[in-house]
Amino acid sequence: MAQQARAVETRRLILQGAAVVFDELGYDAASIKEILSRVPVTKGALYFHFPSKEDLARGVLEEQTLHPNFLPQASKLQQVVDLAMTVAHALPNDAMLRAGSRLALERGSVDFAAHSPFLAWAKVCEELLEQAKGDGEVLPHVDCRETAELVVGSFTGIQAFSQVSSGLLDLEQRVSAMWRHILPAVAVPSALTRMDTGPDRGARLSQIAAG
Repeated sequence: MAQQARAVETRRLILQGAAVVFDELGYDAASIKEILSRVPVTKGALYFHFPSKEDLARGVLEEQTLHPNFLPQASKLQQVVDLAMTVAHALPNDAMLRAGSRLALERGSVDFAAHSPFLAWAKVCEELLEQAKGDGEVLPHVDCRETAELVVGSFTGIQAFSQVSSGLLDLEQRVSAMWRHILPAVAVPSALTRMDTGPDRGARLSQIAAG
């Protein structure tokens, strides 16, 4: 059991170090040597868990959507909002999330489009929107898949703009504005009045989750 726990911790450390390097340098410029300089593990341990740099990159991409980090809500439409606001709050200080986005968008020597976290996030949003529609929160004409893909695509563009404009410091304000524009076209009026899209929503949820 102790050996298994050490293996899990080693894998976590390797992925964290790889995420920092991929975030800073991108896939092509990153090297195993540079990644090893960031983590207290041996070269053998790294290759035991990840036989290649490509496997490492895929591990970083998968890590983003294995455990969606949001608190369950009675309102599934609010939960869609919360997903975006929680990620917006985490991104400035989370190299794993930033690295995953960079890897998914880059078109270098390896194309990771098939492993894109954007597709996984869109699926999560679509499922929540379908539940919200079944609960009467979403307007009858709304196409849940189309809306989910619009939300994820809009978030991705806003993230890129925020990176250029402020180094992600204004990301939460911009994502809050995104919801103020999108929700009136999606939510029934009674649900719309209950939505919390405040720019501090992600921070408040993170505090609750931290206990």
